[in-house]
Amino acid sequence: MRGKMSRTNSTAMLCCCALILSALGARAEVKLPSLVSDGMVLQQGMPVNIWGTADPGEQVTVTLGDQRVTGTADSAGQWKVKLGPLSPGGPFTMTIAGKNTLTLHDVLVGEVWVCSGQSNMEMPVGTSAEGWPGNVNNYQDEIARADFPRLRMFTVQKAVAGQPQREVKGYWAAARPENVGAFSAVGYFFGRELLKALNVPVGMIHSSWGGTPAEAWTSRSTLESDPDFKSILEAGSNLLSPYPKVFQDYDQELAKWRQESDRAEAEGAPVSAAPRVPDDPRRNPWRPAGLYNAMLMPLTPYAIRGAIWYQGESNAGRAAEYRKLFPAMIRDWRRAWEEGDFPFLFVQLANWGMHNPTVNWPELREAQLKTLALPKTGMAVTIDIGDGSDIHPKNKQEVGYRLALAAQAIAYGRDVMYSGPIYESMAVEGDKIRVRFKYVYGGLVAKNSNTWAPSGFEIAGEDRKFVDAQAKIEGDTVVARNDKVAHPVAVRYAWAMNPWCNLYNRAGLPASPFRTDDWEEPGGGR
Repeated sequence: MRGKMSRTNSTAMLCCCALILSALGARAEVKLPSLVSDGMVLQQGMPVNIWGTADPGEQVTVTLGDQRVTGTADSAGQWKVKLGPLSPGGPFTMTIAGKNTLTLHDVLVGEVWVCSGQSNMEMPVGTSAEGWPGNVNNYQDEIARADFPRLRMFTVQKAVAGQPQREVKGYWAAARPENVGAFSAVGYFFGRELLKALNVPVGMIHSSWGGTPAEAWTSRSTLESDPDFKSILEAGSNLLSPYPKVFQDYDQELAKWRQESDRAEAEGAPVSAAPRVPDDPRRNPWRPAGLYNAMLMPLTPYAIRGAIWYQGESNAGRAAEYRKLFPAMIRDWRRAWEEGDFPFLFVQLANWGMHNPTVNWPELREAQLKTLALPKTGMAVTIDIGDGSDIHPKNKQEVGYRLALAAQAIAYGRDVMYSGPIYESMAVEGDKIRVRFKYVYGGLVAKNSNTWAPSGFEIAGEDRKFVDAQAKIEGDTVVARNDKVAHPVAVRYAWAMNPWCNLYNRAGLPASPFRTDDWEEPGGGR
C-alpha cells in the first residue's frame, strides 16, 4: 500500500513539475527588434527609444552608462522606454532586464540616417551582390580600403505588407571589406563622408527596393487623404482584383495535373511538371503603401537625424502627379517619426537615354526641384554624372559626396557650399533673357567649354517653339538669345532626358535643369 501510494505521489509530482515547466516555457521572454541589437548606432543629442516585447504587465529596465529607465509592457506585451539625450562615443554596453536579461555589446552613439528609394539607392558597392550583375560597379579598391569601424550599416530585408508592421529583418555590421560590398553604394559613400566630416560614429539604415514607385513608400492614409491620388489607389486595387480567379484556375489546373500524373505514373509514363504557383499580388512591391508598411514603419521608433532618397525613375511617366506625391511622402515620413521636420535630402534624376514623350524625365526633375519648397530639404543634382546607355550610373561616390555636403549645411548648420546653381528669376531685355540663380558661390562657370560659353539653354517666343540659345555668363547671371527670336518669353536649361549642359558654380557643383514656362508637354504634363 505504501509503495502504491509512493508511485502515485511520484506520478502526481512529475505531472505537477511538467505543468510548472510548461508554464515557465510559455512565459514570454523580453525580446528586442532587430534594429536594437549588438553594433547599433544610437542618435546623439535627442531622446532615444528602446522597445520590444515581454509579458503583459512585465517591468523592463534599460541601462546604458549612468542612465537607467524602467517601463511596463502593455496588454499586448509591447513596451518602450526613452533614454535622455546621449553624447557621442562608445563602444558601450546596454542591458535590458525583465524576467530575463539581455546584454547588447559594441553600441555606439553618433549620427543615424535612413537611406531609401529604388534601384539607384539599392545598387551595391560590390560587383557580385545578390540580384546585381557582375559588372555593376568597379569599386574593388573601395571595398579593400573599407576600414571604418565607427561606420555601421543595417540593411532591411525586402518585404511587402497590407498593414503597418512592427519589425524588420536585418543586422548591424561595421564598414569593413567583408560587409561593405553588399551595402547601398550611395548610402555607404554618404556615411563615409559624414564620418570624415563630423568625426563621430555614423549609422546608416538602408531600406530600398529597385523599380518601385513613391506611392509604395507612402502610407495609405496619406494616399486616401487627397483625391488626386485616387488613380494610385485604383491601380493598387487592380493589382489585387484578378487574383481570386487566378488562384481558382490554378486549383483546377492542379487537380487536373494530379489526375493526369497519377494515371501516367500507373502506366509507367513520364510525369509532366506541376503547374507553377501564381505570384501572390499581396507581395507586389508596387502595392500602394506596401513598402511603407513593411520596410519603413517598423523603423520609425528608432531616432534618426534625417533621410536620403534616390528614386523617381518609376514615376517618370506621371511627373505631374509626382509634384504632389513626393512632398506628401516626405511629410508622411516626418509625421511617422514624430521628430518634426527632420532633414530630407534627395537625388535629382541623372541624365540617361534618349527623348521619350511618354517618360518625361525633365518634368520629373522639375517636380523634384519644386520639392525644395519644403523646409529642411536638399537636392543633389546629378545631370552631369549619368550614363546615356545605363539607367544605373556608376559614379555613386560623387552622389554620396554631394548628399553629404547638403547634410553638413542643412542638418548640421555648417557653412559649406552644398548646392549647384538653382534658377531664381528671369528678365526679358529686348531680344534676350537674363537668368539669375541662387547658390552661385562666387560665380558661374561653363565647364568643359573651349569658348567659356554655357550650353544647354533654349529660348522661345510667343509661338512656344524652343530653339537653341547662344548663352554667355555675365557676372552671376546667364544671358540667352537667338537671332531668330526677336521677342523671347521663356527660357529652358538642360530640358531633355540626356542633355548636353555645362553650367556650374565655383564650388564645382552643376546647375539644376529648369524652365520658366508651364506649357503642356507632349506626354500630357505641364
